[in-house]
Amino acid sequence: MAEVRIPPGAWLPLAIGAAWLLLIDTGAIAHPLMVPLYEVLAAPFVDEQGRQIWSAAASSLLRVALGFLIGASLGIAVGVAVGLSRPAQLAVAPTVHGLRQVALFAWIPLLTAWFGNGDLVKIVFISISTFFPVFLNTEQGVRGIAPAYREVAAIARLGPWLRLRRLVLPAILPSVLTGVELALLTAWIGTVGSEYAIGTGRGIGAYLATARDVFRMDLVLIGVLVMALVGYGLSRVAQLLFPRLIPWRTR
Repeated sequence: MAEVRIPPGAWLPLAIGAAWLLLIDTGAIAHPLMVPLYEVLAAPFVDEQGRQIWSAAASSLLRVALGFLIGASLGIAVGVAVGLSRPAQLAVAPTVHGLRQVALFAWIPLLTAWFGNGDLVKIVFISISTFFPVFLNTEQGVRGIAPAYREVAAIARLGPWLRLRRLVLPAILPSVLTGVELALLTAWIGTVGSEYAIGTGRGIGAYLATARDVFRMDLVLIGVLVMALVGYGLSRVAQLLFPRLIPWRTR
């Protein structure tokens, strides 16, 4: 018979669940805000409002994918340009580094004034939350290229595009992937945060805001649980996938 092994990281969630069952489900602690665990876990399947979590999660995932793609692409492009070009560094880098000091959610009032309260403003916000980590790591990666590599490229008389493809991109890939992994987390936080703060349309953030307004703690808890699971899943996918893209750094 195969032995069942529980991962070390699962012990704390299991302990919290056991304590919840022991204290709340048994009635040892009775409070309107303390919902039995079975109600929380059953809500996405048996409750009409609870089942909306599936469409909300799908909307959030689609939104984060689009915003992340835009922000990461711009971050890589601008990071490479600033890292390679002295004029671009002087003209662009001070402004970008200044803007990244602005707290993430401080952008929301300005963006809603410019783009309204629809999906567009959320996509822009997610793109901003993705851009800065990717840009910063890409720029540092380009600046970290060994001078010897640049000298070899100059001796070989590689053209700009060939130098970019054969030298720059392979050299900065580990730094870029580090920025992308961090940006996945900030993009997901930005997605749920913008949905919650703006409160319109579908999404896990809007789902949480609605559940709070109607005092449905079971829905709030299931929304938080789904948000945490999706964020953890994105992080795990990055941790498993990215080392395969840079095998020479993992052997």
